[in-house]
Amino acid sequence: MTRSDASGDTVILVVDDEQDIIDLLDYNLTNRGYEVAAARDGQEALATARDIEPDLIILDVMMPEMDGLETCRRIRQDAYLRTIPVLMLTARTEEESMIEGLESGADSYLSKPVSIPVIVSQVRALLRSSKRNDTPPDTLSIHDLTIDRDRFIVIQEQENGSKEMHFPKQEFELLQFMASHPGTAFTRQEILDEVWGPDVYVVDRTVDVHVRKIREKIGSDYIETIKGVGYRFRG
Repeated sequence: MTRSDASGDTVILVVDDEQDIIDLLDYNLTNRGYEVAAARDGQEALATARDIEPDLIILDVMMPEMDGLETCRRIRQDAYLRTIPVLMLTARTEEESMIEGLESGADSYLSKPVSIPVIVSQVRALLRSSKRNDTPPDTLSIHDLTIDRDRFIVIQEQENGSKEMHFPKQEFELLQFMASHPGTAFTRQEILDEVWGPDVYVVDRTVDVHVRKIREKIGSDYIETIKGVGYRFRG
């Protein structure tokens, strides 16, 4: 199936090595009006995603050949795929697994077994968030950073020239939101509501993980931790 075959419908790529999971999600998502494509491992997922350009990817973690974590990392490194929302599913329930999933670039993370209504709710919320953030191209310049919405890149002026960095979608949206309000402190919940949307279920720790990833890219001088409150972009 190519994107043109979907007749303009919302296309969801389901990636799982268990056929019964694919069939379950295919049945329930199709009945709710979504177009569903499937892949059974990471390599097939990347090839299929490049072919059909899905609106959202539901990605299992535990798969042979290439697991979901590595697949998600490669999605975020791909110029054509990096802005696609990724909902990660896993049978692992420990907090470290959730953090690992978010650090790989997932937008949201659910532990199996999950109910179909919960998955559908997350799908709808992520799609709404993606459309809400799909604003006309523009740039924001602050300090030595230029945030380019058109290309989802951040350009940092350095002593030896400019450094151009590509960001995963949620990291980019978080940085742009904070940089658009310099000097204003936000709680983690306020950041979650603004960047992920109030209907997406993610824990407060998600913000900490993404802030740490942003700091690793641009340095720790821009986003300040406000003890007992949350975070603030330096004014």
